[in-house]
Amino acid sequence: MTQKIRHDITLGSNIRKLRRQSHLTQEQVVAQLQLQGIDISRSTYSQIECGTYNVRVSELAALARLFGTDYNSFFESL
Repeated sequence: MTQKIRHDITLGSNIRKLRRQSHLTQEQVVAQLQLQGIDISRSTYSQIECGTYNVRVSELAALARLFGTDYNSFFESL
């Protein structure tokens, strides 16, 4: 029996788009997240945008605040 593997939805491309629309570098986003109490490195943030790291709810909430958007923006076109 062949089992189908369902791929997780990655939000990375939408997060990258929101960051670029905000005219922020990855380093600037990480610095702002750290000010919000999110312990994250630039390397980890890069993995979020690449879809190789599962973003946590607390990180997603902080990103929504930072980008001034709602959660729907993260799931657009998925």
